[in-house]
This record gives sequence, C-alpha cells and structure tokens, in this order.
Amino acid sequence: MSDRDRPVALLPGDMPSRWSVWRSWLLRTFPGRALVLGGVIKAITWPLGAVIVLPNALEAIDMVGSLALLFAAAYGLTRFAVWSKRRLLWRVRRKLILSYVFVGVVPALLVITFFLLAGLILAFNVSSYLVQSRVRNLTDQARFLAQTVQIELQRAATPEAVAEILERRVSSMESRYPFLSLSVVPVANVTCKVEPSQAARVSRTVASGLPITAGGWGHLDAPVTLPKWIGCDGFSGLIAYNAPSKTEPGEAQDQTRLVIRAVAMPEVPAPAWAVILDIPISTAVEKRIQEETGIRMDEISAFLAPGVQPIVGKALEDRPVVEDNGPLLSIQQARWVVFLDHVDWPTGERESASIKIFINALGIYDRISVVSPLGFGEMNFGQALLFVLAVVGVLFLTIQFVALVIGFVLARQITGAVHDLFTGTQHARAGDFAHQIPVRARDQLGELAESFNLMTGEVTTLLGEMAEKGRLEQEMFAAREIQQKLLPTGPLRVTGLAVTAFCEPAREVAGDYYDFLPITDSMLGMLIADVAGKGLAAGLYMAQLKVIVQSLSRLHHEPKEFLSAVNKVVSANLDGKSFITMTYGVIDVERREMTFARAGHCPLIHVPANQPAGMRKARMLVPDGLVVGLQIDDGTMFDSLLQEQTISLAPGDLVVWFTDGISETMNEAFDCFGEQRLAQVVEQYAHLPFDQLRSYILAELRAFAGGADQHDDMTMILMKIDAAPAIPEPPA
Repeated sequence: MSDRDRPVALLPGDMPSRWSVWRSWLLRTFPGRALVLGGVIKAITWPLGAVIVLPNALEAIDMVGSLALLFAAAYGLTRFAVWSKRRLLWRVRRKLILSYVFVGVVPALLVITFFLLAGLILAFNVSSYLVQSRVRNLTDQARFLAQTVQIELQRAATPEAVAEILERRVSSMESRYPFLSLSVVPVANVTCKVEPSQAARVSRTVASGLPITAGGWGHLDAPVTLPKWIGCDGFSGLIAYNAPSKTEPGEAQDQTRLVIRAVAMPEVPAPAWAVILDIPISTAVEKRIQEETGIRMDEISAFLAPGVQPIVGKALEDRPVVEDNGPLLSIQQARWVVFLDHVDWPTGERESASIKIFINALGIYDRISVVSPLGFGEMNFGQALLFVLAVVGVLFLTIQFVALVIGFVLARQITGAVHDLFTGTQHARAGDFAHQIPVRARDQLGELAESFNLMTGEVTTLLGEMAEKGRLEQEMFAAREIQQKLLPTGPLRVTGLAVTAFCEPAREVAGDYYDFLPITDSMLGMLIADVAGKGLAAGLYMAQLKVIVQSLSRLHHEPKEFLSAVNKVVSANLDGKSFITMTYGVIDVERREMTFARAGHCPLIHVPANQPAGMRKARMLVPDGLVVGLQIDDGTMFDSLLQEQTISLAPGDLVVWFTDGISETMNEAFDCFGEQRLAQVVEQYAHLPFDQLRSYILAELRAFAGGADQHDDMTMILMKIDAAPAIPEPPA
C-alpha cells in the first residue's frame, strides 16, 4: 500500500465525518476509483448513446466503464456478504438456528421434494403409457375393422353391393367410433407373395367403379388412390393434419388433429383394391380415453421434417379453446406431454406429435391400484393404503414442525445461558466479580451458571489472598534487601589474604550468616553461621545474631571465648526450639596461622598448597563443639565440649567455609551431595582463581541436583593465603 492509500492519521479525540470516510474510500482505494471512473464514463456515454450512434472508440470506453461498474458492484456485494455474515451470524443463537435449518429442515424439504418429484414423474410416465396404450388399442381395432370390411367385400358381386356393405358397416360402427369413414380405392403395381393354397377368392367386381366411399369424411378428403409406400401388409397408424377451429366469430385458428387410419388389402398375389378406414380422434374418443384413464387430452402439436408440407383438413367439430385450465400445480389437473408417432400419408415418413394432457393423479391411482374384495368401509384396499400414506405424511410433517419448534426453544435456552455467561465474563473482565448470573433451569446449563457464580466468588477470595500475598512478598523482598545489607559489603582490606563469599537463599530471606570482623591490620575474625530453619523467622534470628556478634567481637578475640559469650547471650534470648550452628576463626596473616572453634557447624575444608596442581589433597577440620542456643544449663556443657584448633597456613593454602545447604544438596532421588564429594571437587579445582573455582563448585551442585528444587540456603566462603602482599578481593 502506498502512502497515498493509507488512511489519514487522526489526532486523539478526532471523529471523521461520514462524508470524509466515503470521500477517502472513493479516492484512495481501487474499488472506489473503479466506481468513480465507471460512473463518470456512463454519465458521458449514456446521454450521447440516446442521441447518436456511438463511434467505435466511445463504444470501447463505454465497455470499460461497464466493466469498472461491474467490478465495483462485485466488490460491494462481496463486502456486503462478509459484513452480513459477521453481523448476522455473530450470535450463537442464529448459528444454532441456521445449523438446525440446514441439518433438520433442509434435508426434510429435500426428501419431501424428492418423493413429490418421484411421484409426479411416476404419474407422468404412467399417464404417457396409458395414453399411448389406448391409442395403440384404437389403432389395432381400426386395423381389425378394416380387415373385417375387406373380407366382407370379397363376396360383393356389384359396385352397388360394395357401397351397401360400406354404408352398413359405417352405420353399425358409428355409435362406437364417431365420424368413422370408409373408402375402397384401386391398387396398382402391388405384388404379394401368397401361397396358392392360401389365396382367397376375391370378387373382381369390387375393382370396378372405384373409388367408393362411405361415411362423412368430414375431417379429410376421401383418398382416391393408395400411396406407393404401402405394401401387402397394409397399414395402421396415426395421420396428422391441420384443421381450422372457430374460436370467435370472424376469427379462425388452425389446430393440429390426429386421425387413426388403417389399410387392408385382400390376400392375393396382385390385389386390385384396398380398404381405407379412418377413425378421427374426436372429442368423443378423447372423452372415452379420459373415462378409462382419468387423463384429459388437449392441444396437439405435430413435428414435421424439413420440406414436408402439413396435410390440410376440415373442421370436424367445434373444439373451443379452454384458456383457463386451473392452477399450474394441481393434483387433479397436472400438466404433461405425451409423444406419439404419426406418418406423413403421401411419403410414409414417420414424424412425432406431442399431445398436451391434464392428469388427475388420484383418478389414475384409483384405476391402477389393487382392488381387493376386502374393503375398509367405503374405501378399497388401494385407497386404504393411500390413506395410510397420507397419515404417515401428516405425522412426518407434524413431527418435523414439533422438532423445529423444540429446536428453536432449545436454541433460545442454550444461547440465553451463553449470553448470560458472556455478560458475566464481561463483568469479570471489567473486574466486577460480584456480578451473579441468573440460574434459569436445573440442568447442565444451570449447573454451569452456578459453577460460574461459585468461581467468581472464589476468584474474589483468591484476589484478596493474592493481594495479601503480594503485600507479604513485598515485605519479604524488603526484608531480603535489608538482610543483604547486613552481610559484608565493600572490599576486605587485609594484606596477604584473599577472601570471597556468596550466599544463595532458598527463599526470599535466608537463615545463613557470614561476617568478617577486623581485629588488627594483620588479624581478621571470620564467622559463618546457620540458623535452624528457613524463611522469615530464620532471617530475624540472623539479624539478631549480627547485632550480638558485632557487639561481642570487640570484647573477645579468642574463638572459644567468643563462641562461649555468644552462646550465653543467644541462649537467654532464643526460642527453646531453635538453635544456631557456627564456626568462628581468627586469621593471623603475619604469623600465617588460623585459630578457630566449631559450634556444631559443618567442617572446614583445608587444601594445602605444598602439592602439584591436580594432586592436592583436602583435609577436613572438625574440632568438637555443641550448637549455640540450647537451653540445657548455664553454658557449662557448651564450654566443656567446645574445642579450639590452630593450623598453620602456607602461601596458596585454600580454606573453604560452607553451610549444610551445600553439602546436603539433594537430587530427585533424595541423595545428598555430601562433604566428601565437595572436598573432592575443591581438591580438583583448588588451583584455579576464586571466580572459576566458585563456578565449578556451583556447576557440580546443579548437575547433581538435576531438576530438584533448592531446599536450603547455600553459603560459602573461600579463603586463600597470598604468596605476596596484595589487596584481597572484595566479598561477593
């Protein structure tokens, strides 16, 4: 999208007018430009086209305008469809109703339509078959009658006898076949293969005085000759002709009519004459077909081959044109077409004719259904079956209607519950958890509403608890910051001594404590302690311990005296269920020795530097001592068990102070890392600088723990004697 196509940025609070939005769309989008271009072109070419014939160039421009308008219209319809779908189907209720319509109603309508169409097609085909079979029966009857007349004429002795026989035959058959006509015409150049034993004796007098006719011949002129295409077997079939029909005074309209024509010749090798019998399909014949089949015949249309001229006949009877044939869709007057074959009399070409028929489906069913002697009142067995089918259809429609109503009611109930839940979630999103949605039914949706109300109530409780927990966490973080400030900070300036330390709490506040207590420029007091327990209580005891240590370190420089004094103060102020482990040592850098005492704390790991790198062996320094703070006696037992130990330190010696959070690091199988394993790690990496040594130790601890959580505070002090005077590293 170019910069010109981008919408104009509005300042906060500006609301564009509707005209500005439309103008921006018309001028800055491709569909809008197409609409404007097409409208301008049509506004110019349409008035010109109404006045003059547009030249080719303007015609092409007009076509471009039409295409532009079509594109804009298609784009508009597409956007309207998308908008309609989004707006109309946004609600779940409409989606459910539409889904039910497509799943339940549409298939039912399709099934009903399918069976109706199948029934109509069956009725139409049966109707066509019935009409065709009745016409074939009439054709066979006409052939039989023509052969009967031909046989009787063989005994005639004079032409007068021939005429008398024809008149008598017409009189006897006219009541059944109105407008029946007979004619005897000469036959020439017809040779038939007939066995001498089968050849009939034919009167030669019939061939004189031909043609001889009988009947009205009101439909066509009586034939005087026999067409050449008719052979010895004769002929029986339909002939189509056009006849005028008076519809209104002074106005005539040609109608296509059909006549059944049969030709019979004597069975002789060279027949000299033939009988032609015509039975026009009159209103009486059509009425008889309607009575037999329940089908009314109407308009007839004949299809002729190119070059074939229609036969022109005469109006046999008045056949008024019925313009109103009832409704288009009716069970009693359904419209259909029947196709019959007819013959062009002069040439013998077979053509097709269509007859418009009106079907009474119930009448046809009554005629073709099984009539059982076992009746049901006034109904026969077939009518009873039809009645049962109608009852099943009514039940199907009733059930479908009831299902539709139930579907709408269920959709309303479901979507009503969904809307209530949506409203509840809107309130919850706005922070209003006090909103309760109504419980409208004692079903699963009602249970869902109750669960939502319970959830919002619990959320309100949880929010209060979270707020309280957040407040406590803030306080804990503040306590942690304060505790971190209680630990030594800044550089430790003791010549000839390098010291680093780190503390990693298991929770926000640690119970571990270490401190560096300067005594003189070359002497340093170093302490590491572990308050029993974790969390805030241990942190408070740790803060209290710092105050005690800071006070007593100025009075007592010997480790045993110092720990004895600390025990007396702590025992008097500490809870009887708690205790503190502690190690305190005094490092004399000038004399290169360290004196320390251990009050139940973890041992010290001393790695001498008088061995090659990688071959150095660590030793555990474990003097006896009881934990601080036990309220057993007045401190006599503590003093008697406490031992003080002094070791010499050489340049490069490493001393590791640690709490049990390091040695008791556990993995997922609850195995402890152990002091021996820690000593081995320190042996292996003792020659490295403090940063690398600390990293390797922590890496080993994490690798051992795996996915297990840290369960205790971890504190460690690394102390090394420098080979030459130097400013030691600041504690971490």
